[in-house]
Amino acid sequence: MTMLVTGATGTVGRHVVEELLEAGQRVRALTRNPAKASLPEGVEVVAGDLADPRSLHGVFDGVTGVHFINFAGDDYAALPDGAELVALAVKAGVRRATVLGGREDGALEQALAASDLEWTLLHPVEFMSNTLQWWAHSIRAEGVIKEPFGDRLSALVHERDIAAVAAKVLVEGGHGGKAYTLTGPEAITIKEKVAILGSAIGKDIEFVELTVEEARAKWAADGMGEQTIEFLVDALGNTPEVGYTVVPTVREVTGKKARGFAQWASENADAFRA
Repeated sequence: MTMLVTGATGTVGRHVVEELLEAGQRVRALTRNPAKASLPEGVEVVAGDLADPRSLHGVFDGVTGVHFINFAGDDYAALPDGAELVALAVKAGVRRATVLGGREDGALEQALAASDLEWTLLHPVEFMSNTLQWWAHSIRAEGVIKEPFGDRLSALVHERDIAAVAAKVLVEGGHGGKAYTLTGPEAITIKEKVAILGSAIGKDIEFVELTVEEARAKWAADGMGEQTIEFLVDALGNTPEVGYTVVPTVREVTGKKARGFAQWASENADAFRA
């Protein structure tokens, strides 16, 4: 079977490609810039943009399952024409689809629900990989993390586990109409996260807990807009219960225990070393 992975060079997409290859599938990887794609040997790389269905001629041909991302471009804007994407997939004979970050009220998701495709929505909580974006520079440069809400809990999930669920669903089927929340095996605080990461890199990392106003000022100095800052204040200060409640979905779908943050930290330790 041929599986199509959209967002194939992204944080999760590249792992979906690897998981499908390990499962013995043929993989077609969709990317806006094939020349810059660094993917495993044997992957068929094709050019296309989910934001422009006209660029997808032939992309779905011969495909059994497709892993969708539900945003377009680097700014994570909503897909402008989800219905057309689904129509192309249905016309080509695609049978199954997963949607990363799927929202029941999104245009893509609504079109899937109205189709005969076997679709599954994947709702990961906080990505462990966000730690690279948020903390790597500060740890390498100063050996310190400055954040508010040090006791905030998160059941953050390994990106490889998100990919493993997507691949299992696409290959085996039987998950149609499901919306899966995906978490890691434990909920940890920011303070605990700092300590685990410090142990992984073999270096004590100082944690400085900021007040909300200090955090706002820091994020503004980092170039964040006011809307993003207020989103972070609300999301971090009032994390919904789903964000810190551990669920067994990864194990139930894949048959393997979800990876913990200590494993992620060990795998990525070099990125935090000066």
